[in-house]
Amino acid sequence: MMEPTRIIERPRLWLAGFDFFGDPFAFSDGWSMDNEIGRLWQRFMTFFAAHDNHIPGMTGEQAMVEVHVEHPETRSKGLFEVFVGVPVEACDALPVELVVKVLPPVQYAIFTLRGEAITGDWGRDIYQEWLPRSAYREAYPFSFQYYDERFKGLERVEESVLDVYVPVAPRE
Repeated sequence: MMEPTRIIERPRLWLAGFDFFGDPFAFSDGWSMDNEIGRLWQRFMTFFAAHDNHIPGMTGEQAMVEVHVEHPETRSKGLFEVFVGVPVEACDALPVELVVKVLPPVQYAIFTLRGEAITGDWGRDIYQEWLPRSAYREAYPFSFQYYDERFKGLERVEESVLDVYVPVAPRE
């Protein structure tokens, strides 16, 4: 049974990157560079490399994030927003090609995934098993994956570690 490794308070998080809205799995399921999420990462990484792996205002976190945002169409049509990018401290010098996403200050349940668990159905485990029986409720309709130096890539997923942040609030 999946349990969070920790619960933390995190201040507002400013992100700069690219986003997509629609059915990311229309052309390819799962963790694949052929689906819209994989293509989104490819676009962002090409942009990032062309800018010497630096975006103005980047924080010292040296991490990348993938945010999944639920919308009214998510459950009925399978459409949702995916954002990929990096944490930034300021937005005034960002290139015009980038989208800014601001995540509110909130408490997060952090789930640390290792190896093959990264490509498993951890979303179901978190939202359908852990959350309903926990002392928490979903605070906002998004979550994000935090990719730092522990993530070695899809080709080395068995050696990788990934954190999933789920915004939570105590049940009332």
